[in-house]
Amino acid sequence: MGPAAVAVLVILCAAGAEARVPAGHLATRRRDSVPAGVGACALAVAPFGYPCEEHTMTTVDGYILSLQRIPRGRRPSGGGGAGQPVLLQHGVLTDGMTWLLSSPEESLAYILADSGFDVWVANNRGTRWSSRHVSLDSSSRRYWDWSWDDLVVNDMPSMVDYICSHTAQKPHFLGHSMGTLVALAAFSEGRTVDKLKSAALLTPVAYLSHMTTPLGILLAKAFVGEAGGGEPLQGTVPPSWNQLLRPPHRLHRYLYFLLVLVCVHASRGFRAERPWRVRTAGKNYCLNSSAVDVFLQYEPQPTSTKTMVHLAQTFRDGVLSKYDYVWPGVNVEKYGQPDPPAYNMSNIPPGFPLFLSYGGRDELADPVDVGRLLGDLRGHDPGRLTVQYLEQFAHADFVIGTCAKDYVYKDVVSFFNRFN
Repeated sequence: MGPAAVAVLVILCAAGAEARVPAGHLATRRRDSVPAGVGACALAVAPFGYPCEEHTMTTVDGYILSLQRIPRGRRPSGGGGAGQPVLLQHGVLTDGMTWLLSSPEESLAYILADSGFDVWVANNRGTRWSSRHVSLDSSSRRYWDWSWDDLVVNDMPSMVDYICSHTAQKPHFLGHSMGTLVALAAFSEGRTVDKLKSAALLTPVAYLSHMTTPLGILLAKAFVGEAGGGEPLQGTVPPSWNQLLRPPHRLHRYLYFLLVLVCVHASRGFRAERPWRVRTAGKNYCLNSSAVDVFLQYEPQPTSTKTMVHLAQTFRDGVLSKYDYVWPGVNVEKYGQPDPPAYNMSNIPPGFPLFLSYGGRDELADPVDVGRLLGDLRGHDPGRLTVQYLEQFAHADFVIGTCAKDYVYKDVVSFFNRFN
C-alpha cells in the first residue's frame, strides 16, 4: 500500500483474524496455495474472460521482472488491435495483483482495458512474480541490497523501454503511493519523461513530514534509529522485510512491540459484529469487507529493508533525497558528497502532462505534504496539470475502494484520452 510500514503491519495481523471470506474465484485460493508456475494472468485475469500475456524483462543490474499485459477488453473493439499502452505501478509491500483483485467493473486494470487501452501491470523486484535474478538467489543478502532509488534508476526505465519496444508507442503511466514516489523522482532527473505520454499519480508521495498515523510514525522512528546508530547499515538489519519480525535481528524488539499493538487493535475490529474498516492510512470512504478479505489473500509482498529505512529517512529529514548511508565517507563514495543528493520536484518538465489525485483523509500522503508538492509544481504548464482532491478519500480507497470507479477512474480515463 503506502510508504508507512504500519499499513502492512495491520494487513499482516488482519490476515490471521477471523474474517469472513467472500465467494469468488480469487477468494478460493490463498497466496500460499497458488501452484508453482501459475502467474497473475491465469490466476486473476483469464477467469474474467480477458486476454492476458505474461512478460519478463531483465534490468541492467540483473533483476528479472514480471509484467502482465491485458491488450484489450472482453468485447472486441472496432480498431481490432491493442490500443494506447498504459503502465500500472503498485505501491510498497504489494504487487501488481492490487490492480486485479476487484471485479471488472471496479478494478482499474479492467476498466482501462474495456476503455480501449493496452494495459501493462508492473511487479517490483522481490515480489511474488519478480523474485528472480540472473545470478543471485532471493535468500541471499546481496539480492536485497537495494532501496527505491534502484527502482528509479533501473526498474521503471527498463519497464518503460520494454513496453515501448513491444508496442512501438509511448505508454501512459499510472502509479499509487510509492509508485508515484518512484515516478516523481525519475521525472525530476529527466528519466523516462521523453518516453511517456503522461502520468497519473494516485495519492502522490514526495514528502512525508505530515504523516499522522501514530504507529506509522513510531515505526518510522524505529527504522531511523537503527539506520543512524553509528554502525554500517548492512551489519544491523536483515536483507528483506520478511525477515524483520524474526529474532535475533536488532529491529525485532521494536517491530514485535508495534506488531502486538496493531494486532490487538485490528483483531478487535475484525471480531466486532459491525463491518470492519481498514485504518491503514486514514478512515477509508468506500472499502467493504469483501474487498478487504480478497486483498488479504494475496498481500502483502516482500520488499528490501533498505527501502523501508529510506522511507523512514524521508519522514525524518523532511526532504526527498537519495538513500542516506549515514556515514559521510560512504555517501562521498556513492554520491561524491557527504549528504545524499535531493530529488528536486521543480525540475519535472513543465510541459509533461500530470494528473494528481489525493484524499483529505489520507494519513500517509497527507494533504499538507501534497500541497508542498503542488508548490514545487507551481511553474508547471496549467494546461498540463490536472489536480483532483477528494475530501472523504483515504489511502486505500484509490486502489480497492468500491467507489473509486466513479470518483477517480473515470477521470483518469478522460485524462489519458486527452493526451493520447
